[in-house]
Amino acid sequence: METKNGLLEIKNLLGQATAAAGIAALGGENAAAQLERLNAALEHAAVLSRNTLEQARPCVDFLQEGKPLAPRVDIGGTVRLLDGRWLHIRLDTLLPHCRYQVPAYLSDTITRLLDGFGQGGGKLPYYEKATLVIDEHCSRKTRTVFDQDNKGWKAVPNALKGRLFPDDDQFSLDVVLLSTESEKAGCDIYVMPAEDAGEFFELRRDGLLF
Repeated sequence: METKNGLLEIKNLLGQATAAAGIAALGGENAAAQLERLNAALEHAAVLSRNTLEQARPCVDFLQEGKPLAPRVDIGGTVRLLDGRWLHIRLDTLLPHCRYQVPAYLSDTITRLLDGFGQGGGKLPYYEKATLVIDEHCSRKTRTVFDQDNKGWKAVPNALKGRLFPDDDQFSLDVVLLSTESEKAGCDIYVMPAEDAGEFFELRRDGLLF
């Protein structure tokens, strides 16, 4: 029943998205608002679709002794621990546009990447005082959002707080937004103890992070 209800809600959201796209295609002053409605419906549908899929999947047997772990599937990116201290999340996409609302799809992707890292045997670090560095890689031709304040970066600390650091208030978390010119689009997210920020930027300057 839960799967059926989820699918019906997804169908409803896709209908809303289709209607918004049709209105936006007509142009006019209302086009931008309809595009916002279109993106919100598709974003909600994507998250709901993921959750519905998880509920519909058959149960997985516990691993038996002597059998290898199943290969971990990367969901939109990868997670690794650098030198046992810094967490590095690589997203295979750029930050979405976000004027006011936090993009739920991005938060959901990061959450699932962290879950997969833990399920694969990785141990997430925890920092009482952290520095978060978000570094977008793109070219002037491939960039999709020009201004930093229009990027949906707030979804990142929202997905990480409580798991890597206590909260995202100004005294618990320092945030740095960077951009690197690159032909390959992507987004690197680093979380580290606040006192390691100086060392991090020295390594970044010398090209020793990647």
